[in-house]
Amino acid sequence: MTAYVFPGQGAQFPGMGKALFDVNELAQTLFKQADEVLGFSLSKVMFEGSEEDLLQTRITQPAIFVHSTITYLAAEQTPQPDAVAGHSLGEFSALVAAGALGFPDALRLVSQRAQAMQDAADARPGTMAAILGLDDSIIEDACAQIEEIVVPANYNSPGQLVISGSVEGVEKASKILSDLGARRVLPLKVGGAFHSPLMEPAREKLQEAIEATHFRPPGCEIYQNVDGQASVAPETIKEKLIKQLTAPVRWTQTIQQLQADGFDRFVEVGGKGKILAGLIKKVDRNLTVDQQE
Repeated sequence: MTAYVFPGQGAQFPGMGKALFDVNELAQTLFKQADEVLGFSLSKVMFEGSEEDLLQTRITQPAIFVHSTITYLAAEQTPQPDAVAGHSLGEFSALVAAGALGFPDALRLVSQRAQAMQDAADARPGTMAAILGLDDSIIEDACAQIEEIVVPANYNSPGQLVISGSVEGVEKASKILSDLGARRVLPLKVGGAFHSPLMEPAREKLQEAIEATHFRPPGCEIYQNVDGQASVAPETIKEKLIKQLTAPVRWTQTIQQLQADGFDRFVEVGGKGKILAGLIKKVDRNLTVDQQE
């Protein structure tokens, strides 16, 4: 069985979507619709903006969502997936691909999500760091022993876990984990402590927007970040999507659950390619990962 997967933040690149826009009428229509929904020309920034332009949170998240979603919707022959999943922000593209959300509604939520996260980060600055080469349990235990806010945020693949929290908390945890034998500790260039308790104000704002948005029963199962399990009931999907901002992204567990449920082929949609493929292959190198760009 085949699952379609959608990347999150970090999948942006200058010129994203321009090649598709130039040759595909449906893509042209959808890009114009996105500009109308947002009230500014996101497509111009995507096509002509610099790498720095694309790092602005209000641009980054809508740009990645729009690129992945239009890449999926504008494909000439895209079969109905057996299941979908998305890494953090990518979950919104997955919801559109599954038919649970319409493109305009999902884009509005993504835009509100980006602004809410930026506001929360401005109010309480934080950061993140990638920890390579340690068991998850060692990282979890180390974070739990630190008084400042620092938590596991992204379970990306076996041996790669991102921590998130206050600057002091992440610095202390990074030092401890380095001493415990981490192969590498990489501070990340991010705008805030995403998927940590510092995002609680953003979660509250997004909750109102999600609850006011109509979700349809999806055409396939959606494996969601907060627990790595499949969801089909609209209310369940909403509940998990609301929790996502302060809960860790359990990507490793998601891929393991998909594999346990019989999925052996994945199609990564959008982004600059092979971001998720590398993580999936670290779960099991025998899994097949194709690209839809």
